[in-house]
Amino acid sequence: MKDLTDKISETLKLLRKEKGWSLDIASENTKVSKAMLGQIERGESSPTIATLWKIVNGFNVSFSTFLKDCATDKAISKRQPIHPKDNKIRIMPLFPYDELLKLEIFIIELLPGCVHMSSSHNIGVIEHIIVSQGEIEVCIDEAWKQIKESAGIRFDASKPHGYRNLSSKKAIFYNIIHYGK
Repeated sequence: MKDLTDKISETLKLLRKEKGWSLDIASENTKVSKAMLGQIERGESSPTIATLWKIVNGFNVSFSTFLKDCATDKAISKRQPIHPKDNKIRIMPLFPYDELLKLEIFIIELLPGCVHMSSSHNIGVIEHIIVSQGEIEVCIDEAWKQIKESAGIRFDASKPHGYRNLSSKKAIFYNIIHYGK
């Protein structure tokens, strides 16, 4: 897989070109500053997970569009954390976006004390969370719900939501993102 910063940069340039958008229009649609988009395109900056979600939503593409190895649409065998500078959360693609199924699957690790808030995704996006190790809390409709190991929850991700690990141990969960019809 290419260096993640390069892959994100190339994908952003390609998407802007396909849509015929200037940086101004891309900024307006993504709610990410024109300066930041330019830095990402030039490979001078790697977006945070929250910023990448804004870009994904603005361009109306899947999250893994920015991660998928161009050489394969199969499972990503070498899991590379997304934005390793986020020191409390690690997101690793397991299966990239599947056009037929309209979903993608990630493994997410929350280190102790991690609180990660996510902005709204596009209308129709549903998240499925399945905890494989430890326990987490998921914020849905402004209320935190505890999810224990081997349990799961499904929710409308078109509203702000979040994940947190209040324990003293690492928690791991699968995040299945379904983009609807």
